[in-house]
Amino acid sequence: MKYDLLLVRFGEITIKGRNRGRFENMLFQQIKSALRAFPALQYEKGYGRVFIHLNDEEYEAVAERLKDVFGVLSFSPVVRVRHDVEAIRESALELIRAVEPAPETFKVSVKRAWKEFPHDTPEMNRLVGAYVLRNSPGLRVDVREPETELKIDIQHEAVYVYCVVVHGAGGFPLGMNGKAMLLLSGGIDSPVAGWMAMRKGLEVEAVHFHSYPFTSEQAKEKVVALAQRLAHYSGSIKLHLVPFTDLQTRLAETGNENLIITLMRRQMLRIAERLADKRGALAIITGDSLGQVASQTLGSMNVIGRTASLPLLRPLIMMDKQEIIGAAEKIGTFKTSILPYEDCCTLFVPKSPATNPNLNMVENAESQLGSQLQDLIEEAVSGTETLVLTETDRSDKSAAEDAWF
Repeated sequence: MKYDLLLVRFGEITIKGRNRGRFENMLFQQIKSALRAFPALQYEKGYGRVFIHLNDEEYEAVAERLKDVFGVLSFSPVVRVRHDVEAIRESALELIRAVEPAPETFKVSVKRAWKEFPHDTPEMNRLVGAYVLRNSPGLRVDVREPETELKIDIQHEAVYVYCVVVHGAGGFPLGMNGKAMLLLSGGIDSPVAGWMAMRKGLEVEAVHFHSYPFTSEQAKEKVVALAQRLAHYSGSIKLHLVPFTDLQTRLAETGNENLIITLMRRQMLRIAERLADKRGALAIITGDSLGQVASQTLGSMNVIGRTASLPLLRPLIMMDKQEIIGAAEKIGTFKTSILPYEDCCTLFVPKSPATNPNLNMVENAESQLGSQLQDLIEEAVSGTETLVLTETDRSDKSAAEDAWF
């Protein structure tokens, strides 16, 4: 069936009070921006919803892009009809006949928001349901677990008939809750953490630490590909590439082998906080998942996190690895994340890293470097290269292939 109209529903922003209008306007603009590749679309704003007139644009292509817009709870291709029972019943029958594969069971669900409509909800359920049954041999009603639910939304301006509900990304419009810096490695976890932060309305800038020549150019391109995938959801993203070789090498030379991961991560937070101050960011996002590796035990996170004065946001903290992998596959970063290129966190890894490091011992290890530690941090900050990555329509597969060069 050829659809002409999409009904887009908003998510969490509908619970906002006086700020609701500002959130809705922001989401409306972000929907238009996300769909700018479809110039024939026309938009119509409603209360807590947006109507999109397709005007011969391909529904499947529009839907594929729309479902990734943060703040969109769900959407449906709908048929708009006048306040006439016969027109409603004909549209309902046409929609049921267009469902593939053909359902064996259905139910009618009427929402009568316009109370002046002459037929109440139970009566409309009967009028539409009976008509569809009479004209659909083999179809039967199942009010508990129907294969297809035929929805009829009676509003003041028109009646909307539909039977498809596509779930969107949900959350808040991008950037409505401020800006944060994402520690982006080449692994599975941090891109998922970035996506979850963006879903909650945070503008994200990514920070990646590289140790060239210990890490390869391919490792850098892998991270660029991951950041570009995140840019698919945000439109664009800034990626800050921090040279970490000198600092990492000097930490390794202190001889505190079992503390090296803790020491490295503390310096990463210090550098990220310096960059956050420059960029106007108010938090730091990490891909930590409690107990997953030595640096993510409660004791390690306590010692590492004490270096930061900004809030540390850990969206994955209570998720297990399979849940994170599932999320990575869903957002299109998994295949790129598992490419076999080492990042700086895999260098100098001891056989027995500390899982419950002592804060005094860590601070004593840092004091061995004296003022040189601060100088190395300053050099890393000043040597940071920033890339502005724009939205890409490449698939996860092509992004992964590009990361091989």
